Amino acid sequence: MARRVLEKNTFSTGELAPELWGRSDLNAYANGAARLRNVFIEPSGGVRRRPGIRLIDGLDGPVRLIQFEFNTEQTYILAFGDMKATVFENGVATLWFETPFGVEHHDLLNWTQSADTLLVVHPDAPPVRISRTATGGWQVTSWAWRATGQLTSQPYYKFTDPAATLTPSGVSGTITVTADLDLFVGGHVGTLWRIAGIEGEMTAVSGPRTATMVLKASLPDSSATTDFAEQAFSGVRGWPRSVTFHQDRMVIGGSRDLPNRLWMSQSGDLFNFELGEGLDDEAIEFALLADQVNAITGVFAGRHLQVFTSGSEWMVTGDPLTPANIQVTRQTRIGSQSDRTVPLVNIDGATIFAGRSGREIREFLFTDVEQAYGSADLALLSRHLVNRPVDQTFDANRRLLHVVMRDGSLATLTLYRSEAITAWSAQNVKDCDFTSVAVSGGDVYVSLRRGERYYLGLFDEDCGFDLQVSQSLGAGEEARRHWGRLEALDGLVVAGLVVNGLVVNGLVVNGLADGIVITDLAVAGGTVTLPLDTGAVSEIAVGLPFTHEIFALPPAASDGSRPHGGNAVRLVSLTLRLQKSGQLRVDTGRGMRDITLPVTGDDADGLYSGDITVRSLGWRRGSGGTISAGLWRIAGDFPRPFLLLGCASEMGVND
Repeated sequence: MARRVLEKNTFSTGELAPELWGRSDLNAYANGAARLRNVFIEPSGGVRRRPGIRLIDGLDGPVRLIQFEFNTEQTYILAFGDMKATVFENGVATLWFETPFGVEHHDLLNWTQSADTLLVVHPDAPPVRISRTATGGWQVTSWAWRATGQLTSQPYYKFTDPAATLTPSGVSGTITVTADLDLFVGGHVGTLWRIAGIEGEMTAVSGPRTATMVLKASLPDSSATTDFAEQAFSGVRGWPRSVTFHQDRMVIGGSRDLPNRLWMSQSGDLFNFELGEGLDDEAIEFALLADQVNAITGVFAGRHLQVFTSGSEWMVTGDPLTPANIQVTRQTRIGSQSDRTVPLVNIDGATIFAGRSGREIREFLFTDVEQAYGSADLALLSRHLVNRPVDQTFDANRRLLHVVMRDGSLATLTLYRSEAITAWSAQNVKDCDFTSVAVSGGDVYVSLRRGERYYLGLFDEDCGFDLQVSQSLGAGEEARRHWGRLEALDGLVVAGLVVNGLVVNGLVVNGLADGIVITDLAVAGGTVTLPLDTGAVSEIAVGLPFTHEIFALPPAASDGSRPHGGNAVRLVSLTLRLQKSGQLRVDTGRGMRDITLPVTGDDADGLYSGDITVRSLGWRRGSGGTISAGLWRIAGDFPRPFLLLGCASEMGVND
């Protein structure tokens, strides 16, 4: 029998897709795993049990989370719900305000922030400006375009045939305009138009070719003219699709009826889109002209102005950007999802976006050698974890990109380009779906759906459960078995759930009471009652348990050239290097078993650091292609830390 030792010093390629389990020739195979669930991969390569999720509050319904950071000390989360937004500061709901965005608008919400102002847009709703006031309040206003004399400096566009004409009945005051094509609808009442450069407001629509208008100045004459346009954004033509700030200009990318058009405000005058004479500081407007008319899905201010569409990615250059020197160049042909706005995220100079296929997370990165952008697929090795992304955010402190999928899962990418670490894992919460995610003030906030209930929580290193609520007694209070104030967890129904032999119509949680784990506690009437044999306690934390899972890939030959297919394979021993771990449950072929860690008085907080060797018995033939084909598996739900730095598998092989 030949003996070999397979060493794994890092998990820097994360969980590999099952279709790669036969590719032991890849370098990624040696540094990957078959399953990584409810763990984060450290930038150093180790695997850590993820923090639990502290329950912040129950929500009225589905929300879209938007971060608002005025500076590093003043950070907020705005939860956009149904026609209102709730402001959370330091994990506490402080106030709410009305918005024009309902639940039906969540998919295509787009936003950008500058100092204490947040601009929020949607192609089917008027854009708003949300400002934080000096007194701590919040103000929501419609966009106010720069008004100069008798002109309102917003974008205008001629939506009909270029040769179409308007004939005014007079040159001043209230006039009737007649079009030679069907042009007007009832929704045009109240919109602004320009005829030969003169602005007027439409006050009535008599028919598709006749309308009444009040002019703000006199026309040069009353003859038919092709020189007319209406405001580009309105209830008739749709509203902006995306927005950002770049080189002291506000940039609007696309609208409902002008999906491939880009507008840039005058320099230093963010709500002035007057084109003027094309001077350097005046506004810029153009369409992305290519073989396809692809809708703009996002604009991003990076090294250059980056424009993402449903079919390709573009670079807008000019230093500075002026009407005379602007250049627009298509870079790649990947495309983004058009039915959902997934926020663009910057990581070390690269812009992360969700590909059009729904199975890709791409990195839009400029290369100095080629002087162009490329779009590498960060999910190439873990395609099975990416399923139509709906939201994403980057936790810079921990180097983690969190991506919410349409199926309710949360995929997490540890990305550290300089150390060649691109490692995916997946997170789940018992019977819950992730719906949105955002980072603010260094904290990762998530919204969760469980049945018809919605929750807001955040990843908390001090939590061992999900949706955790912690309580402790004050000075002079007596220990107790009954703990209340759990209304946020009350009212959830688990049909036919058996708890201690009884059917309970409530939420079943695990409790960590005075250091003792008590399973199957039922929340009823906002209260949990501890078992008699546990007695009264002075502190309790309740929440949903979760299991971390680390499964090895099928074993490969010592040179990495092939899997041990038809050979008989035996795991002789498994040595795990742990750091600051409070639990270990491992399966080396005989089922999951708890391993007692040799904690000494020198180990802080009762957490073990060192090597643990587990012996194994039994042979197997063929590595197979199932999730259990690896030589070992680790899984644990105890609410204590766990960090695996590396492992060594000693194995025997017979023909």
